[in-house]
Amino acid sequence: MTRTALRICPLCEATCGLTLTIDEGRVTHARGDQEDVFSAGFVCPKGASFGALDSDPDRLRGPLVRRDGRLTEATWEEAFAAVAEGLGAVIGAHGGQAVGVMLGNPNVHTMAGMLYPAQLIGALGTRSLFTASTLDQMPKHVSCGLVFGDPDAIPVPDLDRTDHLLLIGANPLVSNGSLATAADFPGKLKALRRRGGRLVVIDPHRTRTARAADRHVAPRPGTDAALLLAMVHVLFAEDLTDPGPPADRLGGIDDVRALAADFAPEAVAAYCDVLADDIRTLARELAAAPRAAVYGRLGSTAVEFGTLASWAVDVLNALTGNLDRPGGALFPLSATARAPRPPRPGKGFATGRWHSRVSGYPEVKSELPAAALAEEIDTPGEGRLRALIVVAGNPVLSAPDGLRTDRALAGLDFMVSVDPYLNETSRHAHVVLPPPPPAQSAHYDFAFSTLAVRNTVRYSPPAVPLGPGRLDEPEIMARLVLAVLGQGGPDADPVLVDEQAIRRRLDKESADPHSPVHGRRPEELAAALGGRTGYERRLDLMLRLGPYGDGFGADPDGLTLAKVLEHPHGIDLGPLRPRIPEVLRTPSGTVELAPAPIAADVPRLRAAVAAGAGEHALVLIGRRHLRSNNSWMHNVPVLTGGSNRCTVQVHPEDAARLGLADGALARIKGDGGEITAPVEITDDLRRGVVCLPHGWGHDRTGTRLTAASREPGANVNQLLDGTRLDPLSGTAVLNGFPIQVEAVR
Repeated sequence: MTRTALRICPLCEATCGLTLTIDEGRVTHARGDQEDVFSAGFVCPKGASFGALDSDPDRLRGPLVRRDGRLTEATWEEAFAAVAEGLGAVIGAHGGQAVGVMLGNPNVHTMAGMLYPAQLIGALGTRSLFTASTLDQMPKHVSCGLVFGDPDAIPVPDLDRTDHLLLIGANPLVSNGSLATAADFPGKLKALRRRGGRLVVIDPHRTRTARAADRHVAPRPGTDAALLLAMVHVLFAEDLTDPGPPADRLGGIDDVRALAADFAPEAVAAYCDVLADDIRTLARELAAAPRAAVYGRLGSTAVEFGTLASWAVDVLNALTGNLDRPGGALFPLSATARAPRPPRPGKGFATGRWHSRVSGYPEVKSELPAAALAEEIDTPGEGRLRALIVVAGNPVLSAPDGLRTDRALAGLDFMVSVDPYLNETSRHAHVVLPPPPPAQSAHYDFAFSTLAVRNTVRYSPPAVPLGPGRLDEPEIMARLVLAVLGQGGPDADPVLVDEQAIRRRLDKESADPHSPVHGRRPEELAAALGGRTGYERRLDLMLRLGPYGDGFGADPDGLTLAKVLEHPHGIDLGPLRPRIPEVLRTPSGTVELAPAPIAADVPRLRAAVAAGAGEHALVLIGRRHLRSNNSWMHNVPVLTGGSNRCTVQVHPEDAARLGLADGALARIKGDGGEITAPVEITDDLRRGVVCLPHGWGHDRTGTRLTAASREPGANVNQLLDGTRLDPLSGTAVLNGFPIQVEAVR
């Protein structure tokens, strides 16, 4: 019997609505949902391949347990008994601090990945948390935390109303947007053009987005912070600043002027390799636009000065009057966010509450740098990590120096992986707990709705019933929490984990005088929750207490899970609106444009500009593929091949100088080692830059990645030894680092 079902795509940040065709429990086709309130029918090749990924024959069907050195199939009871025994032994001997947690990128694409890790970490009492954030966007969290007082208050470009969009190190025509959740970016760009707007791209690579731009500037990689500060300098020098209505909430403008004083376009031109006149033009056009938005992404964050560049983006938006206004950069309001409270000063944001054991890296957002994971495991001494729980992560490929990480994981006393694949990382686990395919999982975008360019609410119940012998991912994670707590016996009830979270939230809300349920009995409120499962009850709770919620009856027209379920294509909550007073949590109650940690890091940038860059030094940057997302989609044949290949792109003049031939192999050397990859000669790159995609290197034994291993590619992160970090955020420098390239004879 053939039927259709709706599902939000979990394969990138665009969160497009899909219509799935299902034949006898198998997804046979996926197309865009024309009635979806957010994506309106748009779909990319990843979404269209949903069925192939969902039915990948290499996906694990049941748990694996290591016996006599080999991973073998086991029952769920056997798997969780092994987890309880293995973790229990480590915790009993060394405490929960000896257990680390690694959360990978796909973790934020699932409901379970957003609901349960905090409870898991709390149960362990560990400070050794590592996530993909310090391989990606942490600089933006740090800069926003320092400027706005909340590291999760990230303004996004108002794509539907802007007249001038300035992109730095971003390629949304391929990535579909990131830290700015936007379906159908190609359509939004066409709409921008129809209303007479302009697109400006700053990127050393002439990407698909750069080719579509009205102006493309190609600086030397890693110099974005200096270029942006030079634009700030021009705004002050030419009296082009106009903060607009938020001006009375902007603090530190004169301090910003002082910080930018030494970054005149002429002073940074040689360092950035961009003409001073071009920098002035960028600043003047931005200031002259009626409504403009500046947006920076991975090319400007995973670099040596990533936090400074992320900060400068918001400074430019603020100084030109485009912060918190329609057509500029606005703060989304998610349906599951806490309902806004009256504006008030807050505690602000700080880092370094604790430090890593080996290198002394400061904690950031309760995380340690992913680049420090291996050394925390393999360096002897008190406090060494002896066990690890990995949820949807593959640090062997995604973090620097995968060879060292590989060896470190092999030396752990115990390791658990929650992963559907036996990949380069999970092959080291003592227990692998595989979640079901996405068609068998419910979906709500907790994370990406906080970054969306339009406020909507959408929920996808499972499109296909759970297959025989499977557990849904929320139950897997809840039982993992119980196992850590020593309550993971065969009769353990995972619903207890959800009820604990519900009760804790209701206790806080009933005691909060600004909450719609202030003074009401938590037991009464809990009894009113709807939902068939524990995680649905938690979602209902968050929707009811959110900014559009019914407040448990306080607003009868407000949101509940039942109301959302009545609208399977989603509910449009309207465009983004100015809301900066309710966002700010800085001690001053203002936008602190020149926070002390930022000001203290500017001299480091000033010194780099003074030192200049080697004229013939080669640096490496990454690239995104439309049909890929890090390391986790290379096992789907329909998504590989064509342009989605692991090649090293080189400019023709550099290729001639180095004796490289198109299609021949090149050897690339960096601080952490060397790799080989086939050469692709292209003038889409500026001279002095080579380009390799991230997430490849599927050539290790012991995995079950049939398609990926046929075209394994090379792991670009092996070129790094993990010591190159942005000091303010602990983020690995994955772009703009020096390398050597030679032909393989």
